[in-house]
Amino acid sequence: MTWWYWLLLGLLLSGAEMMTPGGFYILFFGLAALVVGAIAWLELVPGESAQWLLFSGIAIASLLLFRGPLLARMNASEVKHPDVDSMVGEVAIPVETLAAGAFGKVELRGTAWSARNTGPTPLNKGQRSKVTGMDGLTLLIAGE
Repeated sequence: MTWWYWLLLGLLLSGAEMMTPGGFYILFFGLAALVVGAIAWLELVPGESAQWLLFSGIAIASLLLFRGPLLARMNASEVKHPDVDSMVGEVAIPVETLAAGAFGKVELRGTAWSARNTGPTPLNKGQRSKVTGMDGLTLLIAGE
């Protein structure tokens, strides 16, 4: 094969990797084709069979050596936060008086939330209360 066939094949395979949701398989074959194209342009590897053998070796070796670290680096950017949206333990302020077991509105993080007083005593308007749990989007609160 002429050298520019290898470069064209490398570009097509690299482009195919960008179009697929795969896990970096085709990319290494595209890079191997680009390397073989450069080597063929320099006329360092005579014969088509030697070029195909070199292409296969580079593709498989780079796949085995570099795919794992590349995936680890890509997945490391996904930061895992421990239950960031849990509001249990935070302080909520009732905007109206809530009897024991009653539903009403509270303010938490600058937003009004639906809440239920799960404590044995009523909560007065403006009294600090602690979030003890959540039931969907309803906060379960009790007096501090």
